[in-house]
Amino acid sequence: MPLRMRLVLLFVAGTGLVLAVVGLVFVLQMRAGLNASLDAALQTRANALVVRLEAGQSLTRSHPDASSSSSSGSTSNAQQSPALDEVQQVFTPEGHMAAQLSTETDDSCPWSDDPCPLLTPAQVRQALVERRTYEVSVDGDPVRVVTVPAHREGHPVVVAVGASTDLVEDAMNRSQRVILLTGPLAVVLAGWGAWLLAGAALGPVERMRRQVASISERDSHTRLAIPGTRDEIAALAVTMNELLDRLQQALARQRGFVADAGHELRTPLTALKAELELAARPGRSPEALGAAVTAAAADTDRLIRLAEDLLLLARADEGSAFLQPVPMVPTDVASAAVRGVAARAAARSVTVGLRADPCPSLNADPDRLRQAVDNLLDNALRYAPPDTGVEVTVTTVTEPGGDIAVIEVRDHGPGFPPEFLPLAFERFRRADSARSRDRGGTGLGLAIVQSITRAHGGRAVADNHPGGGARVRLELPLAGDARRGPDGTDHRM
Repeated sequence: MPLRMRLVLLFVAGTGLVLAVVGLVFVLQMRAGLNASLDAALQTRANALVVRLEAGQSLTRSHPDASSSSSSGSTSNAQQSPALDEVQQVFTPEGHMAAQLSTETDDSCPWSDDPCPLLTPAQVRQALVERRTYEVSVDGDPVRVVTVPAHREGHPVVVAVGASTDLVEDAMNRSQRVILLTGPLAVVLAGWGAWLLAGAALGPVERMRRQVASISERDSHTRLAIPGTRDEIAALAVTMNELLDRLQQALARQRGFVADAGHELRTPLTALKAELELAARPGRSPEALGAAVTAAAADTDRLIRLAEDLLLLARADEGSAFLQPVPMVPTDVASAAVRGVAARAAARSVTVGLRADPCPSLNADPDRLRQAVDNLLDNALRYAPPDTGVEVTVTTVTEPGGDIAVIEVRDHGPGFPPEFLPLAFERFRRADSARSRDRGGTGLGLAIVQSITRAHGGRAVADNHPGGGARVRLELPLAGDARRGPDGTDHRM
């Protein structure tokens, strides 16, 4: 069901419930108010009759059977009250009607041709104790009766004054008819108003939906029109535009990544194809054929390394698990990495030294951490001039967030160009693209270093040493779980 229809039905149901409750309360309060007014008028009549009885005044009209009903000999006095259609009766403690005074011109009960008592003997006994109000039925007509205990010539009596409730019932019936007639109309009008209001409120949302549906990857620069209402709808449009900006940036990065990866893969694949074609030519000597196979194997190794690097970066972007952390000492990883490059460094007349302070263990993946350090050493050896050194340092630093282990690799080469530093950890970025490719670099080494460090909950920092040369630091937290990165993402399944 559309949201607009659900809102209208909810509003109609709520309006109907409110009108029903308000109408019920109004009817009940109206009945109570009318009954209170009637009771006040009857009470006034009853008090006046009590005063006359207790003063010993004679009653101007007596019921024909009054002398036989009581030894006190009650008489009646008609007090005209056509509006109330009122009758007044006096009862003995035994429940016998001693006298009746009516607003009618005869001595009979206004609801019957014969004298009819308003109270039963049980009600009379209750009325002797305190003032009471009863609702009785006389010949099928509802009657409101107010009783007051009194004394006549020293004998207790009960004065009952009754009046028909026809006026009250008529007023109640008219009110109920008005409510029943106008209530549904009010509910229909409320539903129509809710339909218009919901349409006006959801109109901008529908327009934004159509705009978003029309956006494709070819027109990713299109943005939603922001309403000038400065309300939640406008805030939603702003948020959607921000989301589209992030998606566009992610799409641009993905396209750039694919383009760069294709460019990097094209060079070794072209070389591999050429070497295989040369090897397949007839008349090749065994030595030439062996050299071609060796070159092809080297290109194949380069392709494998590039594919593995791309796979690692893709898994890091997706948040997939690629760490297997265990308790380890960072000094052990640094020492193994230094030993691993010692032969290559000696061939380039470069010395690699390690200075390590005592460092506690941390929870990390030793293989991935070794890969990061190897990448840093490869970069340092690539740019370190002959007869210089590459320095590897492992220290522990105390920061407000806790202790961290710092693995630093520094060379004494030309250092990073200033304009390259903000982009050092981006993929396929090179300080010198031509020289880096000639030296076998793909521009993924520092990007992999950053991904591995972030997966361990740390960070990588690249700068130039004040004394000259490039410097890259890996800052790894000693406390906590290495499964969580700095943004709280779980990097291990």
